[in-house]
Amino acid sequence: MSPVLQTLTDLVRINSVNPSYQGGPGEAAMAEYLMHFFGSHGVECWKQAVWPDRPNVLARLPGRDSSRRVVLEAHMDTVSIQGMTIAPFHPQVSGGRLYGRGACDTKGGLAGMMQALIALKQDGITPPCEVLLAATVDEEFSYRGVVKLCENLQAEAAIVAEPTELRLVVATKGVLRCRIQVKGRSAHSSKPHLGINAISHMARVIAAIEADDAELASRQHPLVGSGTCNIGVISGGVQVNFVPDLCTIEIDRRLLPGESAESAVAHYRALLGRLDGIHAEIEEPLLLVDEALDTPLTSPVVKVASTVLSSLGLQADPVGVPFGCDASKLSRAGIPSIVFGPGSIDQAHTADESVELDQVEAAFEFYQHFLRSFVD
Repeated sequence: MSPVLQTLTDLVRINSVNPSYQGGPGEAAMAEYLMHFFGSHGVECWKQAVWPDRPNVLARLPGRDSSRRVVLEAHMDTVSIQGMTIAPFHPQVSGGRLYGRGACDTKGGLAGMMQALIALKQDGITPPCEVLLAATVDEEFSYRGVVKLCENLQAEAAIVAEPTELRLVVATKGVLRCRIQVKGRSAHSSKPHLGINAISHMARVIAAIEADDAELASRQHPLVGSGTCNIGVISGGVQVNFVPDLCTIEIDRRLLPGESAESAVAHYRALLGRLDGIHAEIEEPLLLVDEALDTPLTSPVVKVASTVLSSLGLQADPVGVPFGCDASKLSRAGIPSIVFGPGSIDQAHTADESVELDQVEAAFEFYQHFLRSFVD
């Protein structure tokens, strides 16, 4: 087994489920593995505190120009293992794929980045720029790891590992998550006319949101398509013989590059305000806001990545994806960023998550060639 695939196997064996999901243990064991990995190869590394027992891990490889830096970033946490049909932490290889939680999202990319640094060091190569590898916490819930990383961070470029099927991603959608509450009035179910049924009123709210989705479909971004809205959670009522006085839903609204969360919230508030006789409001604070990524095609990180991909015989044209990730936070910190990694997003979070081994090896080759090529 090659070094990169052995590293991937080791990472998948570690339970790093985000604590926000079914009491996962978090990233502490992953952090210890990375500290030992880089320390044993003589690479400078340290922990960056985010929460107690949940640090980012940073590793540094000096460059010829110490004033310039390239960031490689990948998250250590995974989603829950609930409903999985395979052993989540006992990686198995079958049909050219490695199976296990996190194999695709995003330990395959992290393994490739880790081994890319080691390959440069073992080959005695000093890259043009300093390389900072950041293995971060909490991407799967609230992005606190990358937010901490971005504090006072300066760099000329960043590559974020996510499953992109080895495509050069320069645009991602953003996300707005919020809770909408409808208030009614409780009454005995034998006299429903004395109450106001919050669930029935919420049905009208849902119908209005779904009708509004046609407007979203009419606006297209050339790389990521249209915005979307999904109603993912609903709750209401106390017991069957009460007229319910409260009902809530949670929505996930995917934002296009150039579209702000503030404008989307204002749009939904206006929509709710047009529903006569319904007391509906968007709760504050919002559950999650993350702006979209839209890196210019003229950015050096895009140009160099495209050239490297062409030299490796891979598809070099920039594309967009509908999901969000840590790249948008790095971009907002002033660091031109791309997303690139092995595996398909269709395999992320699935009951039988897996990643193609050939793609993991190819991603490793891309990362190290990019680091050698990013010019002085």
